[in-house]
Amino acid sequence: MSKVKLAISGCMGRMGQQLVKSSIADKNFQLTTLTENRLIKKKIAGIKPSLNNENSFKNVDLIIDFTIPECTFEILKIASKLKKRVVIGTTGFTKKEENLIKKFSKKVPILKAGNMSLGINLLMYLTEIASKSLGNNFLSKVYEVHHKHKIDHPSGTALMLGKGIAVGKNKDFYNLIGKKFLNKKNFPYGKKINFNSIRKGKTVGEHEVKFSSGKEIITLNHEAFDRALYSEGALTAGKWLMKKKPGLYTMRDVLNFK
Repeated sequence: MSKVKLAISGCMGRMGQQLVKSSIADKNFQLTTLTENRLIKKKIAGIKPSLNNENSFKNVDLIIDFTIPECTFEILKIASKLKKRVVIGTTGFTKKEENLIKKFSKKVPILKAGNMSLGINLLMYLTEIASKSLGNNFLSKVYEVHHKHKIDHPSGTALMLGKGIAVGKNKDFYNLIGKKFLNKKNFPYGKKINFNSIRKGKTVGEHEVKFSSGKEIITLNHEAFDRALYSEGALTAGKWLMKKKPGLYTMRDVLNFK
């Protein structure tokens, strides 16, 4: 199999820089293009970063995007025109934007995940099972911790886990979103799913789902120590996506969780 010609969007971000390192170490990929939303004078891994445009992406097979929603849609417009596959690790999309991504996936294969980690995707699977098994007698809440530079809250992963709770209850996630707290020491359970986000230090990522009946508490949690697990997961997803037809896929599809 020939190497996948790879473009990384948001190459100066934390995940972008990690993706550069991981893709260089992975023999399945040929790092071809790096882009940013501003002009970068210095070369990175021997490549001068460019802006997001058709010329930047015309010679690649796959684009991996860890940026912001505005930038993601800029890339999707170009990718759909050039028929390029896209892995989206960007978070913070609205419901309307999520639906727009589905429309783009009718033209090109897209894999979108709020978290590329095997462990987190297993955690979401277990969250769905727990939510379904425990039923409406248990209230739930989601807690997450990330480094102080992370802007969006709750994290994309926390929202994924919230969606897992909703799927287990067979209810619409957006109707179950409760209060969103930031940097609270404690936060309550509610009839809806409450979220608490902590932003501190250099924490890579901690996520916790709690279910309480008032008489007992069940806790599911995951802690990440190395950002490379996300970039390596994104590359695994990208390699898997190369064989797929247009459609919207998730890490659950890659990992074959039923």
